Amino acid sequence: QVRVVESGGGLVQAGGSLRLSCAASGSFSSINDMGWYRQAPGKQRELVAVITRGSSTNYADSVKGRFTISRDNAKNTVYLQMNSLKPEDTAVYYCNADAWFSLITGGSRYWGQGTQVTVSS
Repeated sequence: QVRVVESGGGLVQAGGSLRLSCAASGSFSSINDMGWYRQAPGKQRELVAVITRGSSTNYADSVKGRFTISRDNAKNTVYLQMNSLKPEDTAVYYCNADAWFSLITGGSRYWGQGTQVTVSS
């Protein structure tokens, strides 16, 4: 069983900053990719940023230059530093972790419960 827990959401004014954290725990061998996704009301869930175990990163065009994803492999934790926030960044932010168990069991992806980020204008 793998548990993925996000924290750090909240209400912030436009131009402000927030830092999200996400920790994966459970009986796995390693966590490979970790990523942040978001879903605004009435919209589909979209990728915000993803980071590999080797710390290669990829960002949605809408957040490039404003958001930074990082991770601590020893803690199986990923962070999302969000600067220069805009009202259109308002959404529920979800963490996704790609857990690897074994060559026999394979791996699987797990989602957190989400954390609300609201940016007021």
